[in-house]
Amino acid sequence: VQLQASGGGLVQAGGSLRLSCTASGHTFSSNSMGWFRQAPGKEREFVASIAWDDEPYYANSVKGRFTISRDNAKSTVALQMNTLKTEDTAVYYCAAQLYSGSTYNTNNYDYWGQGTQVTVSS
Repeated sequence: VQLQASGGGLVQAGGSLRLSCTASGHTFSSNSMGWFRQAPGKEREFVASIAWDDEPYYANSVKGRFTISRDNAKSTVALQMNTLKTEDTAVYYCAAQLYSGSTYNTNNYDYWGQGTQVTVSS
């Protein structure tokens, strides 16, 4: 099973980026998938997740600015990031669950992508 994240880059504050994560080797249409991020010197933190029924969940810090979506036919999950702030700078990881559990907790995810760097300049 592999998760391949892409779409990171350098953007000015106020700009937008769209991250994409493609899964291979397993169909996660019945599972939750999520995005996390880790800034230098900080712990990995929850950003957003999407349940099997397309119910989204967001960290308070990104609510109203980020949108998570999934395309089960293409085995992808996307994170549209708008109105980016310098504090959004981090490596972003996509993840997938095999079993149920809080989607806010990194320990409840079984597969992780390699991470993609997002840098927001002022």
